[in-house]
Amino acid sequence: MNKSMLGVIDATTHPEAMGDLLNHRSLAALPFAGRYRLIDFILSNMVNSGIQSVAIFPKSQYRSLMDHLGSGKNWDLDRKRDGLFFFPSPNVDHEEEEIGAFSHFAHHLDYFYRSKQTYALISNCYTVFNMDFSPILERLESHECDILEICNQGKPVDMYVVPVSLLIDFVTNRKETGYTSMRDIVNDDSHMYNVCRYECSGYCEQIQSTTDLYRTSMELLKKENWSQLFNKFQPVYTKVKDEPPTKYTNRSAVRNSMIANGARIEGEITDSIISRAVRVGENTEIKRSIIMQKSQVGRNCLLEHVIIDKDVIIGDGVTLRGTPDEPIVIRKGSIQGALMNS
Repeated sequence: MNKSMLGVIDATTHPEAMGDLLNHRSLAALPFAGRYRLIDFILSNMVNSGIQSVAIFPKSQYRSLMDHLGSGKNWDLDRKRDGLFFFPSPNVDHEEEEIGAFSHFAHHLDYFYRSKQTYALISNCYTVFNMDFSPILERLESHECDILEICNQGKPVDMYVVPVSLLIDFVTNRKETGYTSMRDIVNDDSHMYNVCRYECSGYCEQIQSTTDLYRTSMELLKKENWSQLFNKFQPVYTKVKDEPPTKYTNRSAVRNSMIANGARIEGEITDSIISRAVRVGENTEIKRSIIMQKSQVGRNCLLEHVIIDKDVIIGDGVTLRGTPDEPIVIRKGSIQGALMNS
């Protein structure tokens, strides 16, 4: 399949509904499930399906994304031929916000002209799923499809497979046709192309708001969802960090939670996701919450329905209670509690 399909990841999405969580990063770099970023899922799916050339199109605040992906070594994409490519999209075409906007591709058409692959898989960066794309080629050829739209439970998930030559035509002729993205074409009943749909089975969720992030994270604590997303046959790759195992003290307790490596747990964790290198103090209770990397929670705290971004410090004796529909979000690098006045 590596000779037949290249991967194109649109990382330009920046939804306002994510609030403070996107102040310092792109949506593609948003932490998820304790040790991953959102882009890890689509990128791992592509690599597991044999795709060896992947182009990422970011638009703004992509420093953390580039730091996370680096040369692509953790995904076996640091290679002399093909590999991982970054193509920042200039902020000039404000009218095009759809996934795979042709104006973004137009600035880097050389990549498509020089590619040797027959098809392009165009995807968003915010879908959490585990899928083998290999059978798609057979579907394209057997049904003589011009465009293949990937769906989950009959609903489109903003992923498309199209011949590279046809994609180049779409991009170069966008002003004449009026089509600005792949969605424009598949939603137009008057076009002359044969559009097929391919069902993505299994666990599949899209994260475009704080509520989406919280709900999906809590759903992941259910074994049936976790086992569909993470399996040994199609692993999800991420940036490797050499950290020690998490340390649990005698007074700590953990129930139905995901704890990443490098943490120190002295309190009680219930139905929560704790990221790498997090510190939780004695007599602290964390319930149904998400604590991101390197944050510190003091002693005698109570956190429930809370999303704490990276590098946050929570002082002793702090109580934070949100709701499942409106979780409290603490922005990156913030200090909460008595420490604020010290």
